[in-house]
Amino acid sequence: MSEYQYYEFLAIDRPLDDAEQATIRSLSTRATISATSFVNEYDWGDFKGDPRDLMERYYDAHLYVANWGSHRVMFRLPGGSLELDVVEDYCVGVGVSAWETGEFIVLDFTSEDDDEDFDYDSESLLSAIVGVRAELAAGDLRPLYLAWLAAYGAWERDEDAFDREADDDLEPPVPPGLGTLTAAQRALADFLRLDDDLLAVASEASPPLDADNPDDLAAWVIDLPAAEKDTLLARVMLGEGVRVRMELLHRYRGDTAPADPRPARRTVANLLDATAGRRTVGERRVARRHAEAGERAHSVAHE
Repeated sequence: MSEYQYYEFLAIDRPLDDAEQATIRSLSTRATISATSFVNEYDWGDFKGDPRDLMERYYDAHLYVANWGSHRVMFRLPGGSLELDVVEDYCVGVGVSAWETGEFIVLDFTSEDDDEDFDYDSESLLSAIVGVRAELAAGDLRPLYLAWLAAYGAWERDEDAFDREADDDLEPPVPPGLGTLTAAQRALADFLRLDDDLLAVASEASPPLDADNPDDLAAWVIDLPAAEKDTLLARVMLGEGVRVRMELLHRYRGDTAPADPRPARRTVANLLDATAGRRTVGERRVARRHAEAGERAHSVAHE
């Protein structure tokens, strides 16, 4: 099988200027580069740049795939929109990592499976996933939990992925709404190879997600200081509308989040064992339906 690698970067909050694009061009002569994106495919050789460095300096999202089973997606968010100590609860090995750089926080999610067939369109992947960046910045922690769950889910495919002591690792806080993922979150889960049965088991401890109430939003905005609202409006007029929206939603949800008691945290072993049990029940149900269908077909054939 020939080698194949795909690299894509997106600049979302601020386009790259001519000098920055020239710097990126020096790393790859064959890439398609614009003020907002970098795309290149490699059938031989390798990219000379460091994705981590490019994310810290220029880009807000990055996706990488290789036909030997490597999947990686990274997001850079304004530091005030997501606290590192919150993210660290969801970090696990090489599967989920995060760090601060200047005024930003960078998230790095990876998945490995060298047994998977490579049969998808790389160019459509990041556009389907990138919406989780805005969701995270607005205070939605479901993407972080999905990445954490997918990292431990790899243990079902690779028995050497973790040491036995990881059985007792506790899950991080379970965000609401795991049973009703957004389209971007579903795409992220698929990209990270999150098993549907494992997600279903994890979702049992996730309460429903309450939609933002327009009246409550309006009342919260009214109570903001007038000078602050003037500053925010000016930022919107200067082109920061998306960032302002993310910041305000993050603050609003933090201020209005209900103080519900958190469910007991499950261990990794609890989650994986319950998943195996759910899968067995499902397989038996399917086998029983097939057997019943065969019996009906046999009965009809002998009438």
